[in-house]
Amino acid sequence: MELLKLLSANEIIAQVVNFLLLLIVLRIFLWRRVLKLLDERREKIRSQLEGIESAKKEAKRMRDDYQKELNAVETIKKLKIQEGIEEARKEADEIKREALLNAQRIMDSAESDIKQEIAKAREGLKDEIIDLTIRGVENVVGEKLTEEGDRKLVKDFLDNAGKKQ
Repeated sequence: MELLKLLSANEIIAQVVNFLLLLIVLRIFLWRRVLKLLDERREKIRSQLEGIESAKKEAKRMRDDYQKELNAVETIKKLKIQEGIEEARKEADEIKREALLNAQRIMDSAESDIKQEIAKAREGLKDEIIDLTIRGVENVVGEKLTEEGDRKLVKDFLDNAGKKQ
């Protein structure tokens, strides 16, 4: 209360009037500017928040796109591996087939060579048997027949004996 005693009513009224005038002057000259600054700041913050949200959405979209591309690459990789495996199987089958054909050719060739060798050996044995038979007959008979006639007789005999077997 002592504070009120120090101030007179005129002073209080003058201060209230001055305060009201100050408020009016501030409202006329500064209030719009302050509100405009506050609105600009609010708009700037809002646009920054929208930018952040759109950046988040863009980052999410890009991440999803990259994930789709990664999945596509993974699928392509699996397909390429499958194709490689199939190609390797085909080549392995082709190599096996060629090896079997070569083995068959070798076996056929060997069989043919063996048959030829057997035929040569038989002919050689026939010639030896003919010679031995002729010598044996000469020893038994004591005289030599014509060699050509002897060979023909023994050969015919052996051929007939070979056919009967």
